[in-house]
Amino acid sequence: MKLNLSILLILFINLISSQEKKIIQIIEAGSFDRNEKEIPGANILKKNDKIRVHLLHDGMDIWSDYALFYKKNNSFKAKGNVVVKQGDSIKLYSDKLNYNGNVRKIIAEGNVDFYNNNTNLKTKILFHDRDLKEIFFQKGGIIKDSLTIIKSIEGRYYLENSKYTFVKDVEITNPDYIINSNKLDYLTKIEQAYFFGPTTIVGLDYDIYCERGFYDIKNKKGYFIKNSKINYDNRQIKGDSLTFNDITQFSSASKNVKLTDTLNKTIIRGDYAEVFKALDSAMITKKTYAIKMVDKDSLYIKADTLFAIGPAENRIIKGRYNVKFFKKNLSGRSDKIIINQKSGLTKLLRKELSNREKQILTTKEISKINPIIWNGESQMTGDEIHILRNIKTNDLDSLKILNNAFVVEKDTLGIDNFNQMKGINLFGKFTNNELKLIRLVQNTEMIYYLYDEKTSELIGIDKAICSSISMSIEENNIKDITFFTNPMGKIYPEDEIEVNQKILNGFIWREDEKIYKIEDLFDF
Repeated sequence: MKLNLSILLILFINLISSQEKKIIQIIEAGSFDRNEKEIPGANILKKNDKIRVHLLHDGMDIWSDYALFYKKNNSFKAKGNVVVKQGDSIKLYSDKLNYNGNVRKIIAEGNVDFYNNNTNLKTKILFHDRDLKEIFFQKGGIIKDSLTIIKSIEGRYYLENSKYTFVKDVEITNPDYIINSNKLDYLTKIEQAYFFGPTTIVGLDYDIYCERGFYDIKNKKGYFIKNSKINYDNRQIKGDSLTFNDITQFSSASKNVKLTDTLNKTIIRGDYAEVFKALDSAMITKKTYAIKMVDKDSLYIKADTLFAIGPAENRIIKGRYNVKFFKKNLSGRSDKIIINQKSGLTKLLRKELSNREKQILTTKEISKINPIIWNGESQMTGDEIHILRNIKTNDLDSLKILNNAFVVEKDTLGIDNFNQMKGINLFGKFTNNELKLIRLVQNTEMIYYLYDEKTSELIGIDKAICSSISMSIEENNIKDITFFTNPMGKIYPEDEIEVNQKILNGFIWREDEKIYKIEDLFDF
């Protein structure tokens, strides 16, 4: 029992010794004085021509022109060109400084200059807790780090990990950009900023907004989340998360991506996007669709992957795989789509056929995979479809179907009867965004069901061939048909014509693919 008590006593004495506060030491001064009447309990220390007041406490040296040292309280008040040095990295300059050696806390006031390695902080009042290894300011501060200047109303610096936390009106100024934020952390050694509130980054030719994110100031790259967006070159990128690299001029977006071309009034949405600023190009994929905004009737385009290529004034949009589009009275499908914003030309293309496919595929099989458009009740297919819009009014202007042009319209009065016209090429004309005229040229053929206008009884089936056929369209239905150059034809009673003679070579009815509304574009 005595042994145990002795051990406890030794441990207690060691604990008391370890907790004993180190006393502030007076290293030197130009003069020593006391005035108990006016400054009770204080040693009055002053400089002279050769010696400044020099105090020391636990590895921290303090120089000043004048100091009041309170030995009993283990504290002092210094003023006049105050200099504090601790180790090789920390320096502090101020007009005045109060220090309590028992709690190891500093209050520096007036033209405060704090240095730690290559970082400099200027403020009016600085608080430093040596035990917590923290400094903080509450009345505005300016930090300089290499080429970067940071301003904030309030801030705290953690010496152990060289990290600043700034709140209220934070501004980071760099020759290449300016950052404004409500709250951010800044790691001085690696020059990285972390945002925790509404933040903007404004560069020479871009601006970024986010409400949470990270930015590598040295390498000019970042990662942004929560309402994040990037604006440059008449293009805005939004997404649940964004990456940005100013040096490589590359950015990407993930989840709920929205890419807006403000000049050409086009929006592209998807779940992933990559933007190459130096190449003026962007790629959007995963649940992708585009909207060409028009005052009266917008065009909606869906594809597995969409590309926006070229400068804003000459931008091209490309879509590939499972392309579908929809606008009032006009919709379509294709393997590829190319939209030239400057010329107003839209191309619907089929994937390239291999030599083997060209040899073995029938005309009907090719019609099945060819680009297709629906204008009202009319179905039109061909190897390649061109739609031209007026770039001034944005209205549809003309239509071209090149090679294997085929027009099909279901006979509304009969059962499973189809009006059919085909030729090498087709040319169409729009008026007020409605297709009003179609002309089929070269090796044209036609099958058309004729009815009595009064009784609606079937007269017969008109089969004809000629060099070209012209059709006028009213309310999205074929109204009049005109034949050109040596037409040859005959009207057959329905019971005198075999079933296989009721269809032209290559005929296929693709009604199950038709797009009736915007929702039909999406299968996700």
